[in-house]
Amino acid sequence: MIDTHCHIDDPLYTVDLEACIKRQQDAGVEQILVPGVCLKDMPEVIRVCEQYPAYLHPAIGLHPENVGDNWEEELDALEAMLHQHNFIAIGEIGLDYHFDITYKEQQKLALIRQLQWAVDLDLPVMIHARDATADIIDILRQFPSLRGVMHCFSGSNETAKQYIQMGLYLGIGGVITFKNSKLREHLTDIPLDRLVLETDAPYMTPVPFRGQPNESRYMIYVMQTLADVYQLPVSAIESTTNANAKALFGLK
Repeated sequence: MIDTHCHIDDPLYTVDLEACIKRQQDAGVEQILVPGVCLKDMPEVIRVCEQYPAYLHPAIGLHPENVGDNWEEELDALEAMLHQHNFIAIGEIGLDYHFDITYKEQQKLALIRQLQWAVDLDLPVMIHARDATADIIDILRQFPSLRGVMHCFSGSNETAKQYIQMGLYLGIGGVITFKNSKLREHLTDIPLDRLVLETDAPYMTPVPFRGQPNESRYMIYVMQTLADVYQLPVSAIESTTNANAKALFGLK
């Protein structure tokens, strides 16, 4: 299993990172991608990834919920860091209108600037989209050569097809195990070779551990649900999603 989106820099895990990593490895987690969400968190993202350089892989980005008054200065500082470390992706970036639209226009500008980084550096992106589908699609279409993943996808079948037509992957996590989720139905005619696994840990914990902090090893429950959706053995889900993650992110 490859977790393409895990906030393992969270203190929940770093308080005993060695034990945490061992739990994931013992459960068959091969590699973990660690997104950045703001400037102040990047040193910790880099630190934990440097402790396990063949296992944890850092990404860099400004999350839309962290776009504020100083967003341009923060992006300037993040851009300077781009050339100081080996980042596997630009992310977690995107648009989020769920709680607050005070910085709606600034979110769009920040997203466009970071997408340009990805194009210039030939890096994939991790896209966060919440209550902003139309604007996300409009902006992504401005970057036809872009490659990346729609993080924590839970949208409609129609939206899934639009993302796939743009060459993007869908990040599938704990949502698919939730009792009231429609995602299982929406994926029935979506090719398995356009999906990657993720957790968004410590969030989005799958059933049967919902309500507890998530971990990469819980992806097994996501795979089991996908096996039901696609009528395939779990081993086929694992091998295909692993291959997808390796192709997208250039993993060894």
